[in-house]
Amino acid sequence: MSKTVSGNLPLVMTYEVSPWDALGDGTRRAIFERLVERPRAVGELAGELPVTRPAVSQHLRVLKAAGLVFDWAEGTRRVYAVNADGLERLRGDLDRFWTQALTAFQSVAERSTKSERDKQKEMKKP
Repeated sequence: MSKTVSGNLPLVMTYEVSPWDALGDGTRRAIFERLVERPRAVGELAGELPVTRPAVSQHLRVLKAAGLVFDWAEGTRRVYAVNADGLERLRGDLDRFWTQALTAFQSVAERSTKSERDKQKEMKKP
């Protein structure tokens, strides 16, 4: 059974976009970096980048789906800004990755130190 939204328009299920995947695209990352500085309208972003206004809008939709930006209307313009909650999720991921890396490094360093001590003990035996 096919579902429709209205008349003959098919229902399209939305999908969640990973913030990391969204920022994996260079143009989206450039847009995001500009929005970190301050909120901007689509036209302003398009004027600063070598892409068209429709392309900027598409990239902003992906960033919004990833929870990294939000928007509001100002007259006929859409203004976009960084979503602090999305940025906090990225920070949480980085903190977790960093903690795991440091824990793994500590484990290797401790094993290496123990191995060196054991070798030195063996060398001191008569």
